[in-house]
Amino acid sequence: MRIAIIPLLFTLLNAQESKEEEIKKDSPEIATKQDAVTINGQKIDYKVTASTLTLKTAKDEDRASIFHVAYERIGMADRHKRPVVFAFNGGPGSSAVWLHMGALGPRIVPTTPDGTKTLPPPLTVQENPQSILDVADIVFIDPVSTGFSRAEGKTNANEFHGVSGDIRSVGDFIRRWVTENDRWASPKYLLGESYGGIRATGLADHLQDEFGMSLNGVVLLSSLIDFRTLRSNTADDLSYAVFFPGLTATSHYHKKIKGNRDELVEQARTFAFGPYSQALLKGAAISAEEKKSIADQMAAFTGLPSSIFLETNLRLSSTRYRKELLRDERKVLGRFDARIAWPAVSPEEDYPSYDPSYSVAYGAFSTAINDYLSRDLGWEGHHPYKILTGDVRPWNWGTSNSVLNMTRKLESALRENPDLRVLVMCGYTDLATPPANMQYSIDHLFNIPDERRKAIKFTWYEAGHMFYLNQPDLEKMRKDLVEFIK
Repeated sequence: MRIAIIPLLFTLLNAQESKEEEIKKDSPEIATKQDAVTINGQKIDYKVTASTLTLKTAKDEDRASIFHVAYERIGMADRHKRPVVFAFNGGPGSSAVWLHMGALGPRIVPTTPDGTKTLPPPLTVQENPQSILDVADIVFIDPVSTGFSRAEGKTNANEFHGVSGDIRSVGDFIRRWVTENDRWASPKYLLGESYGGIRATGLADHLQDEFGMSLNGVVLLSSLIDFRTLRSNTADDLSYAVFFPGLTATSHYHKKIKGNRDELVEQARTFAFGPYSQALLKGAAISAEEKKSIADQMAAFTGLPSSIFLETNLRLSSTRYRKELLRDERKVLGRFDARIAWPAVSPEEDYPSYDPSYSVAYGAFSTAINDYLSRDLGWEGHHPYKILTGDVRPWNWGTSNSVLNMTRKLESALRENPDLRVLVMCGYTDLATPPANMQYSIDHLFNIPDERRKAIKFTWYEAGHMFYLNQPDLEKMRKDLVEFIK
């Protein structure tokens, strides 16, 4: 009797395995793995899950699938009370690969010690001892049309390609993930880089109002919340003042000016929002004497000749600056990290034709994330992983005859949640979202009590937009985040 049963069992098991394999190929992918990383001398066991979460319409129809990678520490007594950080990058149109593979995750893309040079391809990930996984679980989110995320069913992807649609979809994802993973009792943090700062401030207000989900902290890394600070326009000169301290920091790095860098940057900021802004306000009515005086001071803060500031009516763009500073060396500076200087393609032109700091990172991160997801985690998706895509354009800014400004959203979140804290992370040589933009925006939070300003902290780093590619900055970033979370 036993002999007859055993072949039948094998037949049933094989049939079940075949059926499970078929389901795995036909159903939304999910990849799970247990691993370990050593952080601060301690072995941290964790589970990583790469998966898609399907958002639903009010009629329970598929609306979008959100790809995400979640890292959860194993063996925690009160797992449901453990802090969780939801991290995303910006763009709009960027996946979370930069924070995931560059800073926070337990596996990281290797870089040169200062992050200014490339390493020979192909690059694969290595252990990240600077991950924050020892103190918090981390969920990396790819918004719709980035990474492996996409619109589903009858839903048009354009519904997600805008400020409001983006915040609502990411907010719905966070609510669902928190619910399905029993994490409502966990302290919750958002960490957004670049345009991710717009998303994070919007979410801080949206999650509270829509779901009653109060956050513990928001981290704004190389971020912005008011686009007017970055976009110059006729008769709107604010951005020139905002970028100016960053030019000073960059010129100091390239040894075009001498002195204490921090003091020079602060002096440049005082000048930029004082005499320089007053001069810009005068437009063409400025006297020749004052114009020459301001140009001379700008030259002293940048190491460029005053003639170029006179030529541009005191309005030298950061893009032109990137070409001018090392013109004699026939080099152009990076936009994301102005420490990086590579040969100019067209030395005679006034503007750079490429961004060397983007070139340093793009290929390395693309190779590493695809190798990690497929070989390490066993992900079997057949769509390309979109690291940074233009598919989200045109982006709906949700404004009419105005520029997007999320300052009021941040004020609302800080006012209605008296325990919310904000950490602003700034890189000195960031010429994409220069630090003075956030200083300006925070200084213009008028509708919060003065004591709530103490909940906002600034931290500074030596490198640029993705300062974590610089090893000393990555180490400092971990310390700052651990202190903020604890």
